[in-house]
Amino acid sequence: MTSLSVDLSDPGVYEQGVPHEFFSHLRRESPVYWQPEKAPGRGFWAVTRYDDVVAVSRDVETFSSFAGTTLLADMPDDVVHKQQNMLVNLDPPRHTRQRRLVNRGFTPRMVAKLEDYVRGVCTELIDGLASREKADFVHDVAAQLPLAVIAELLGAPREDREKIYDWSNRMIGFDDPELQQEGSDGELAAMEIFAYANELGARRRAEPRDDIVTKLVQQDENGDVLEELEFDMFFVLLAVAGNETTRNATSGGMLAFLEHPDQWERLRADRSLLPTAVDEVLRWVTPVLEFRRTAMRDTRIGDQEVKEGDKIILFYPSANRDEAVFEDPQRFDIGRDPNPHLSFGGGGPHYCLGAHLAKLQLSVIFETLLDRLADIELAGPVRRLRSNFINGIKEMPVRLHTGPRR
Repeated sequence: MTSLSVDLSDPGVYEQGVPHEFFSHLRRESPVYWQPEKAPGRGFWAVTRYDDVVAVSRDVETFSSFAGTTLLADMPDDVVHKQQNMLVNLDPPRHTRQRRLVNRGFTPRMVAKLEDYVRGVCTELIDGLASREKADFVHDVAAQLPLAVIAELLGAPREDREKIYDWSNRMIGFDDPELQQEGSDGELAAMEIFAYANELGARRRAEPRDDIVTKLVQQDENGDVLEELEFDMFFVLLAVAGNETTRNATSGGMLAFLEHPDQWERLRADRSLLPTAVDEVLRWVTPVLEFRRTAMRDTRIGDQEVKEGDKIILFYPSANRDEAVFEDPQRFDIGRDPNPHLSFGGGGPHYCLGAHLAKLQLSVIFETLLDRLADIELAGPVRRLRSNFINGIKEMPVRLHTGPRR
């Protein structure tokens, strides 16, 4: 794969898988690489080295999440203004305030309370497949766990899980014609989520419960509370981002194990490797491909000069296979330690709010699969999401073996 063959802005590129060979070339030859875009895009600097991704992520005064948002596409002003109310698109001090308010729902106590629930969901999921010879691992396993956890966090009823799944697919799949039938479908899904969030928020104000929605609609110790639009946008972020990232880490991780069966057997023989295995899955898969920043002044990234207003795209799959940081980075090694991957972001204020919850879910689902299945193998072609934002798998048919190990 040559430097002339890959357009990093093209969603179709990632439908074939992450272009790791091209990223390796860029890290060596052009680590901060100018990527032209088709109109209306105006081109961007692709940041591919680990240290540069970290430096940009932590310098929030020079590199803004708010100006232009964190999405790669250049959007109309009215869409940008709406997106700028979402936590992921804020800069301090607004980000600091909103993060403090939503942190109340993600304390270690709240996550610890969910562990038994997560184990119960995983057991129910895998045992429910016991009578089936084949399954779609994405829909039947990887998608169901985060949906159940998000529904529990939100206090949403079980029957609403498929609604959240549908909304999430339509919003994330904006570049995939199979998931979005027309251009306005994602916006329609957002409106449906807003309506659902408002109804749920009103119920929790009237009848408080021990769930995250109740905490989000109540005042904190300083009398501060999320405004309605802030609440709606965080609800979207939780319902979509919290679902998609864990779903695709699970399905991508399972695919990695199926392609590296020695590592699956290694984990089966030694469950103490679960923590490092989860981190290696996150590094290897890297569910979020990129986030955007906007340069607020003339500056440098590494040796490259960038101008005020330039669009900067941080490519996490490339940073996660940087030879300067990871020994033999193209090897899937569940015992890798240390493993300072950037799958939850490059540090700074935007480090992933749900990192501990995501790791818990990944650890328990892989442990349960090992405990309750004799074997699992691919049963057909893997179909990937057409997206330059999410490294996703749409369909992964598997054959399940529940009897004695073969």
